[in-house]
Amino acid sequence: MSISADVKSGVLYIKVSGRFDFGVHNEFREASKLAESGVNLIEIDLANADYLDSSALGMLLVLRDRMTGDKNAVHIKNAKNEVKKIIEIANFDKLFTIL
Repeated sequence: MSISADVKSGVLYIKVSGRFDFGVHNEFREASKLAESGVNLIEIDLANADYLDSSALGMLLVLRDRMTGDKNAVHIKNAKNEVKKIIEIANFDKLFTIL
């Protein structure tokens, strides 16, 4: 499984492994539904993500919209240098909190 998710103490933790692209769209959508359970923070761990494409960026934007567009409500953490570079080129560091 490329996407795993869990909710603890009002925080939705999503871990992405391997390629973060349209191939995991359904898994990511199912994981993001957990945000509807009253979470106040989403943490996306990209430590094991090797690749990220434009569809993944779109999925992240949809997730951010679920949190009313609050930059501080969605944290992206542990991205490898290659993945982090894509996030920065897309200016997502202005839309999300990057840890």
